Amino acid sequence: MIYMDNAATTMHKPQAVIDAVAAAMGSMGNAGRGANEASLSASRVIYDTRDKLCRFFGAEDARRIVFTNNSTESLNIAIKGLLNSGDHVITTMLEHNSVLRPLYEMEKQGVKLTIIKSDGKGMFDLRDMEKAILPETKMIICTNGSNLTGNYIDIEKVGELAHNRGLLFVVDASQTAGVFPIDVQRMHVDVLCFTGHKGLLGPQGIGGMYVREGLAIRPLKSGGSGVQTYSKTHPAEMPTALEAGTLNGHGIAGLGAAIDYLNEVGIDTVREKEQRLMRKFYDGVKEIPGVKLYGDFDTFNRCAIVTLNIGDYDSSEVSDELLTEYGISTRPGGHCAPLMHEALGTVEQGAVRFSFSHYNTDEEVDTAISAIRELAQD
Repeated sequence: MIYMDNAATTMHKPQAVIDAVAAAMGSMGNAGRGANEASLSASRVIYDTRDKLCRFFGAEDARRIVFTNNSTESLNIAIKGLLNSGDHVITTMLEHNSVLRPLYEMEKQGVKLTIIKSDGKGMFDLRDMEKAILPETKMIICTNGSNLTGNYIDIEKVGELAHNRGLLFVVDASQTAGVFPIDVQRMHVDVLCFTGHKGLLGPQGIGGMYVREGLAIRPLKSGGSGVQTYSKTHPAEMPTALEAGTLNGHGIAGLGAAIDYLNEVGIDTVREKEQRLMRKFYDGVKEIPGVKLYGDFDTFNRCAIVTLNIGDYDSSEVSDELLTEYGISTRPGGHCAPLMHEALGTVEQGAVRFSFSHYNTDEEVDTAISAIRELAQD
Protein backbone atom coordinates (compact mmCIF):
# COMPACT_ATOMS: atom_id res chain seq x y z
CA MET A 1 0.00 0.00 0.00
CA ILE A 2 1.13 3.53 -0.82
CA TYR A 3 0.10 5.41 2.30
CA MET A 4 -0.95 9.01 1.67
CA ASP A 5 -3.27 9.59 4.62
CA ASN A 6 -0.73 11.08 7.00
CA ALA A 7 -2.97 13.99 8.02
CA ALA A 8 -5.18 11.39 9.73
CA THR A 9 -2.28 9.53 11.33
CA THR A 10 1.30 8.83 10.35
CA MET A 11 1.31 5.08 9.87
CA HIS A 12 5.07 4.77 9.39
CA LYS A 13 6.86 5.44 12.67
CA PRO A 14 10.59 5.58 13.45
CA GLN A 15 11.86 2.19 14.63
CA ALA A 16 12.99 3.85 17.86
CA VAL A 17 9.36 4.70 18.65
CA ILE A 18 8.24 1.11 18.17
CA ASP A 19 11.14 -0.14 20.32
CA ALA A 20 10.39 2.36 23.08
CA VAL A 21 6.73 1.32 23.30
CA ALA A 22 7.66 -2.37 23.32
CA ALA A 23 10.23 -1.82 26.05
CA ALA A 24 7.77 0.16 28.15
CA MET A 25 5.12 -2.53 27.77
CA GLY A 26 7.51 -5.02 29.32
CA SER A 27 8.87 -2.92 32.14
CA MET A 28 6.76 0.09 33.07
CA GLY A 29 4.70 0.36 36.23
CA ASN A 30 2.37 3.17 37.27
CA ALA A 31 4.09 6.53 37.75
CA GLY A 32 3.54 8.08 41.18
CA ARG A 33 1.87 4.97 42.56
CA GLY A 34 4.71 3.42 44.48
CA ALA A 35 8.43 3.45 45.24
CA ASN A 36 9.23 0.25 43.37
CA GLU A 37 11.56 0.36 40.39
CA ALA A 38 8.78 -0.22 37.85
CA SER A 39 6.87 2.82 39.15
CA LEU A 40 10.00 4.98 39.43
CA SER A 41 11.05 4.01 35.91
CA ALA A 42 7.67 5.15 34.59
CA SER A 43 8.01 8.43 36.47
CA ARG A 44 11.41 9.05 34.90
CA VAL A 45 10.17 8.36 31.36
CA ILE A 46 7.18 10.65 31.84
CA TYR A 47 9.31 13.43 33.32
CA ASP A 48 11.91 13.14 30.56
CA THR A 49 9.26 13.29 27.81
CA ARG A 50 7.56 16.25 29.50
CA ASP A 51 10.91 18.05 29.56
CA LYS A 52 11.61 17.20 25.91
CA LEU A 53 8.23 18.64 24.86
CA CYS A 54 8.85 21.75 26.95
CA ARG A 55 12.05 22.46 25.06
CA PHE A 56 10.57 21.38 21.72
CA PHE A 57 7.78 23.97 21.97
CA GLY A 58 9.80 26.70 23.71
CA ALA A 59 7.81 26.53 26.95
CA GLU A 60 9.01 28.17 30.15
CA ASP A 61 8.59 25.21 32.50
CA ALA A 62 8.09 21.47 31.98
CA ARG A 63 5.27 21.56 34.54
CA ARG A 64 3.24 23.53 32.00
CA ILE A 65 3.15 20.49 29.69
CA VAL A 66 0.07 18.30 30.30
CA PHE A 67 -0.46 14.83 28.85
CA THR A 68 -3.85 13.96 27.35
CA ASN A 69 -5.16 11.32 24.94
CA ASN A 70 -5.08 13.55 21.86
CA SER A 71 -5.82 17.04 20.53
CA THR A 72 -9.55 16.51 20.97
CA GLU A 73 -9.20 16.04 24.71
CA SER A 74 -6.77 18.95 24.96
CA LEU A 75 -9.12 21.27 23.08
CA ASN A 76 -12.09 20.21 25.19
CA ILE A 77 -10.12 20.93 28.36
CA ALA A 78 -9.09 24.37 27.10
CA ILE A 79 -12.48 25.43 25.75
CA LYS A 80 -14.65 24.11 28.57
CA GLY A 81 -12.17 25.02 31.25
CA LEU A 82 -11.64 28.66 30.26
CA LEU A 83 -14.94 29.95 28.84
CA ASN A 84 -17.94 31.04 30.92
CA SER A 85 -21.43 32.26 30.16
CA GLY A 86 -21.25 35.83 28.88
CA ASP A 87 -17.78 35.39 27.33
CA HIS A 88 -17.18 35.92 23.64
CA VAL A 89 -14.89 33.66 21.60
CA ILE A 90 -13.62 34.04 18.04
CA THR A 91 -12.71 31.16 15.73
CA THR A 92 -12.56 30.47 11.98
CA MET A 93 -14.22 28.37 9.28
CA LEU A 94 -11.01 26.37 8.96
CA GLU A 95 -11.54 24.53 12.22
CA HIS A 96 -11.88 20.82 12.89
CA ASN A 97 -14.90 19.50 14.77
CA SER A 98 -12.62 19.07 17.79
CA VAL A 99 -12.80 22.85 18.05
CA LEU A 100 -16.26 23.50 16.65
CA ARG A 101 -18.32 20.98 18.62
CA PRO A 102 -17.04 22.02 22.06
CA LEU A 103 -17.62 25.66 21.06
CA TYR A 104 -21.19 24.86 20.01
CA GLU A 105 -21.72 23.20 23.40
CA MET A 106 -20.43 26.30 25.17
CA GLU A 107 -22.64 28.48 22.97
CA LYS A 108 -25.65 26.67 24.43
CA GLN A 109 -24.32 27.58 27.88
CA GLY A 110 -24.29 31.31 27.14
CA VAL A 111 -20.97 31.84 25.38
CA LYS A 112 -21.16 34.09 22.33
CA LEU A 113 -19.42 32.64 19.28
CA THR A 114 -18.11 34.42 16.17
CA ILE A 115 -16.79 32.37 13.26
CA ILE A 116 -14.58 34.27 10.80
CA LYS A 117 -15.42 33.43 7.19
CA SER A 118 -12.85 32.23 4.69
CA ASP A 119 -12.37 32.99 1.03
CA GLY A 120 -12.59 30.54 -1.88
CA LYS A 121 -9.07 29.31 -1.21
CA GLY A 122 -9.83 28.52 2.40
CA MET A 123 -8.03 31.48 4.02
CA PHE A 124 -9.33 34.16 6.39
CA ASP A 125 -8.37 37.81 6.74
CA LEU A 126 -6.75 38.78 10.03
CA ARG A 127 -8.46 42.18 9.73
CA ASP A 128 -11.84 40.44 9.93
CA MET A 129 -10.71 38.78 13.13
CA GLU A 130 -9.65 42.10 14.61
CA LYS A 131 -12.98 43.70 13.66
CA ALA A 132 -14.83 40.88 15.43
CA ILE A 133 -13.29 41.67 18.83
CA LEU A 134 -15.86 42.92 21.36
CA PRO A 135 -15.51 44.25 24.91
CA GLU A 136 -16.52 40.82 26.23
CA THR A 137 -14.19 38.86 23.94
CA LYS A 138 -12.08 36.47 26.01
CA MET A 139 -10.46 34.08 23.56
CA ILE A 140 -9.28 33.54 20.01
CA ILE A 141 -8.93 29.90 19.03
CA CYS A 142 -7.70 28.71 15.66
CA THR A 143 -5.81 26.01 13.84
CA ASN A 144 -2.16 26.34 12.84
CA GLY A 145 -2.82 24.36 9.65
CA SER A 146 -6.00 23.24 7.90
CA ASN A 147 -6.46 19.49 7.84
CA LEU A 148 -8.54 19.84 4.66
CA THR A 149 -6.66 22.28 2.43
CA GLY A 150 -3.22 22.26 4.03
CA ASN A 151 -3.28 26.05 4.33
CA TYR A 152 -0.81 27.25 6.96
CA ILE A 153 -1.94 29.93 9.41
CA ASP A 154 0.68 32.34 10.74
CA ILE A 155 -0.15 31.94 14.42
CA GLU A 156 2.52 34.42 15.40
CA LYS A 157 0.50 37.20 13.78
CA VAL A 158 -2.74 35.97 15.36
CA GLY A 159 -0.96 35.62 18.69
CA GLU A 160 0.33 39.17 18.47
CA LEU A 161 -3.21 40.42 17.84
CA ALA A 162 -4.55 38.47 20.81
CA HIS A 163 -1.71 39.57 23.07
CA ASN A 164 -2.09 43.24 22.16
CA ARG A 165 -5.82 43.10 22.89
CA GLY A 166 -5.44 41.18 26.15
CA LEU A 167 -7.13 38.02 24.84
CA LEU A 168 -6.36 34.37 25.44
CA PHE A 169 -4.94 32.58 22.40
CA VAL A 170 -5.57 28.85 22.01
CA VAL A 171 -3.94 26.99 19.10
CA ASP A 172 -4.84 23.65 17.52
CA ALA A 173 -1.47 22.34 16.34
CA SER A 174 -2.71 18.91 15.25
CA GLN A 175 -1.38 19.28 11.69
CA THR A 176 1.78 21.25 12.43
CA ALA A 177 3.39 19.95 15.63
CA GLY A 178 6.52 18.07 14.66
CA VAL A 179 6.69 19.62 11.20
CA PHE A 180 6.62 23.41 11.65
CA PRO A 181 8.62 25.23 14.34
CA ILE A 182 6.47 26.33 17.28
CA ASP A 183 7.71 28.67 20.00
CA VAL A 184 4.79 29.26 22.36
CA GLN A 185 6.38 32.22 24.13
CA ARG A 186 7.47 34.07 21.01
CA MET A 187 4.14 33.38 19.33
CA HIS A 188 2.09 34.52 22.37
CA VAL A 189 0.32 31.17 22.64
CA ASP A 190 -1.53 30.73 25.92
CA VAL A 191 -2.65 27.16 25.26
CA LEU A 192 -1.17 24.85 22.63
CA CYS A 193 -3.09 21.64 21.89
CA PHE A 194 -1.31 18.82 20.08
CA THR A 195 -1.55 15.11 19.35
CA GLY A 196 1.27 12.62 19.19
CA HIS A 197 0.16 10.38 16.33
CA LYS A 198 0.55 12.75 13.38
CA GLY A 199 3.56 14.94 12.66
CA LEU A 200 5.13 14.12 16.03
CA LEU A 201 5.41 10.51 14.77
CA GLY A 202 4.33 9.01 18.10
CA PRO A 203 1.73 6.36 18.96
CA GLN A 204 -2.00 6.88 18.87
CA GLY A 205 -3.73 7.68 22.14
CA ILE A 206 -1.16 10.14 23.43
CA GLY A 207 -1.29 13.92 23.08
CA GLY A 208 -0.97 16.95 25.25
CA MET A 209 -1.21 20.64 25.82
CA TYR A 210 0.94 23.53 26.91
CA VAL A 211 -0.67 25.95 29.38
CA ARG A 212 0.99 29.31 29.98
CA GLU A 213 2.37 30.06 33.42
CA GLY A 214 -0.24 31.85 35.53
CA LEU A 215 -3.21 30.57 33.53
CA ALA A 216 -5.56 28.28 35.48
CA ILE A 217 -7.94 25.96 33.65
CA ARG A 218 -10.90 24.20 35.24
CA PRO A 219 -10.17 20.46 35.05
CA LEU A 220 -12.37 18.40 32.77
CA LYS A 221 -11.83 15.35 34.99
CA SER A 222 -10.98 14.62 38.62
CA GLY A 223 -9.90 11.46 40.35
CA GLY A 224 -6.72 9.58 41.14
CA SER A 225 -3.43 11.44 41.10
CA GLY A 226 -1.10 9.49 43.37
CA VAL A 227 -0.84 12.45 45.73
CA GLN A 228 -3.11 14.21 48.27
CA THR A 229 -5.22 11.06 48.62
CA TYR A 230 -7.27 12.36 51.55
CA SER A 231 -8.27 15.63 49.91
CA LYS A 232 -11.86 15.81 48.66
CA THR A 233 -10.75 17.94 45.73
CA HIS A 234 -8.33 17.17 42.94
CA PRO A 235 -4.83 18.69 43.37
CA ALA A 236 -4.51 22.19 41.89
CA GLU A 237 -0.80 22.00 41.13
CA MET A 238 0.26 21.65 37.50
CA PRO A 239 0.45 19.37 35.66
CA THR A 240 -1.44 17.09 38.07
CA ALA A 241 -4.44 19.44 37.99
CA LEU A 242 -5.25 18.37 34.42
CA GLU A 243 -3.96 14.79 34.52
CA ALA A 244 -6.48 12.80 36.58
CA GLY A 245 -6.01 9.04 36.39
CA THR A 246 -3.26 6.80 35.10
CA LEU A 247 -1.35 8.32 32.21
CA ASN A 248 -0.61 6.47 28.97
CA GLY A 249 2.94 5.73 30.02
CA HIS A 250 3.59 3.38 27.11
CA GLY A 251 2.46 6.03 24.63
CA ILE A 252 4.49 8.69 26.43
CA ALA A 253 7.59 6.50 26.11
CA GLY A 254 6.97 6.27 22.37
CA LEU A 255 6.38 10.00 22.10
CA GLY A 256 9.62 10.71 23.91
CA ALA A 257 11.50 8.54 21.41
CA ALA A 258 9.73 10.35 18.56
CA ILE A 259 10.89 13.74 19.86
CA ASP A 260 14.46 12.40 19.99
CA TYR A 261 14.11 11.26 16.36
CA LEU A 262 12.77 14.63 15.20
CA ASN A 263 15.53 16.48 17.02
CA GLU A 264 18.13 14.23 15.40
CA VAL A 265 16.75 14.40 11.86
CA GLY A 266 15.55 18.00 12.16
CA ILE A 267 12.00 19.17 11.59
CA ASP A 268 13.23 21.47 8.81
CA THR A 269 14.51 18.42 6.95
CA VAL A 270 11.21 16.61 7.50
CA ARG A 271 9.14 19.60 6.40
CA GLU A 272 11.22 20.36 3.33
CA LYS A 273 10.87 16.81 1.99
CA GLU A 274 7.15 16.69 2.69
CA GLN A 275 6.60 20.03 1.00
CA ARG A 276 8.70 19.00 -1.99
CA LEU A 277 6.65 15.83 -2.47
CA MET A 278 3.43 17.78 -2.00
CA ARG A 279 4.48 20.35 -4.61
CA LYS A 280 5.56 17.64 -7.04
CA PHE A 281 2.16 15.98 -6.78
CA TYR A 282 0.35 19.31 -7.11
CA ASP A 283 2.34 20.27 -10.20
CA GLY A 284 1.66 16.85 -11.68
CA VAL A 285 -2.13 16.97 -11.37
CA LYS A 286 -3.05 20.66 -11.57
CA GLU A 287 -3.35 20.73 -15.37
CA ILE A 288 -5.23 17.44 -15.74
CA PRO A 289 -8.66 18.16 -17.28
CA GLY A 290 -11.50 17.61 -14.83
CA VAL A 291 -9.32 17.84 -11.73
CA LYS A 292 -10.23 20.58 -9.25
CA LEU A 293 -7.83 21.49 -6.45
CA TYR A 294 -8.65 23.21 -3.16
CA GLY A 295 -6.52 25.50 -1.03
CA ASP A 296 -3.96 28.25 -1.40
CA PHE A 297 -0.94 27.04 -3.37
CA ASP A 298 0.46 30.52 -4.01
CA THR A 299 2.84 29.94 -1.10
CA PHE A 300 5.24 27.05 -0.66
CA ASN A 301 4.91 27.30 3.12
CA ARG A 302 1.95 25.01 3.72
CA CYS A 303 1.12 21.63 5.16
CA ALA A 304 1.90 18.67 2.90
CA ILE A 305 -1.72 18.22 1.81
CA VAL A 306 -3.31 18.27 -1.64
CA THR A 307 -7.09 17.93 -1.75
CA LEU A 308 -8.94 17.44 -5.02
CA ASN A 309 -11.97 16.19 -6.87
CA ILE A 310 -12.35 14.65 -10.31
CA GLY A 311 -15.33 16.03 -12.20
CA ASP A 312 -18.57 15.25 -10.44
CA TYR A 313 -17.45 11.89 -9.09
CA ASP A 314 -18.17 11.29 -5.43
CA SER A 315 -14.96 11.58 -3.43
CA SER A 316 -15.50 8.20 -1.77
CA GLU A 317 -15.78 6.52 -5.18
CA VAL A 318 -12.50 8.07 -6.31
CA SER A 319 -10.75 7.14 -3.07
CA ASP A 320 -11.98 3.55 -3.35
CA GLU A 321 -10.65 3.33 -6.91
CA LEU A 322 -7.30 4.68 -5.80
CA LEU A 323 -7.07 1.99 -3.13
CA THR A 324 -8.39 -1.04 -5.02
CA GLU A 325 -6.81 -0.35 -8.41
CA TYR A 326 -3.58 1.42 -7.43
CA GLY A 327 -2.98 0.56 -3.77
CA ILE A 328 -3.03 4.22 -2.75
CA SER A 329 -4.56 5.10 0.62
CA THR A 330 -6.24 8.54 0.78
CA ARG A 331 -9.04 10.15 2.79
CA PRO A 332 -12.37 11.11 1.15
CA GLY A 333 -15.50 12.75 2.55
CA GLY A 334 -15.86 15.58 5.03
CA HIS A 335 -12.63 15.30 7.07
CA CYS A 336 -14.39 16.55 10.24
CA ALA A 337 -14.18 20.07 8.76
CA PRO A 338 -17.80 20.95 7.88
CA LEU A 339 -17.45 24.73 7.63
CA MET A 340 -14.43 24.49 5.37
CA HIS A 341 -16.38 22.23 3.01
CA GLU A 342 -19.17 24.81 3.04
CA ALA A 343 -16.69 27.52 2.05
CA LEU A 344 -15.27 25.36 -0.75
CA GLY A 345 -18.69 24.20 -2.01
CA THR A 346 -17.89 20.51 -1.46
CA VAL A 347 -20.45 19.53 1.16
CA GLU A 348 -22.22 16.99 -1.07
CA GLN A 349 -19.25 15.70 -3.04
CA GLY A 350 -16.67 15.74 -0.30
CA ALA A 351 -13.06 15.75 -1.45
CA VAL A 352 -10.12 13.39 -1.81
CA ARG A 353 -7.19 14.30 0.44
CA PHE A 354 -3.60 13.27 -0.28
CA SER A 355 -1.36 13.96 2.72
CA PHE A 356 2.35 13.23 2.59
CA SER A 357 5.02 12.06 5.02
CA HIS A 358 8.78 12.28 4.71
CA TYR A 359 8.63 8.49 4.48
CA ASN A 360 6.88 8.77 1.12
CA THR A 361 9.02 8.55 -2.02
CA ASP A 362 9.19 10.25 -5.41
CA GLU A 363 8.21 6.95 -7.03
CA GLU A 364 5.04 6.82 -4.93
CA VAL A 365 4.16 10.37 -5.94
CA ASP A 366 4.71 9.47 -9.61
CA THR A 367 2.33 6.54 -9.18
CA ALA A 368 -0.29 8.80 -7.59
CA ILE A 369 -0.02 11.34 -10.41
CA SER A 370 -0.46 8.60 -13.02
CA ALA A 371 -3.46 7.23 -11.13
CA ILE A 372 -5.23 10.60 -11.10
CA ARG A 373 -4.49 11.08 -14.81
CA GLU A 374 -5.98 7.68 -15.66
CA LEU A 375 -9.04 8.15 -13.45
CA ALA A 376 -9.70 11.59 -14.94
CA GLN A 377 -9.73 10.08 -18.43
CA ASP A 378 -12.38 7.45 -17.57
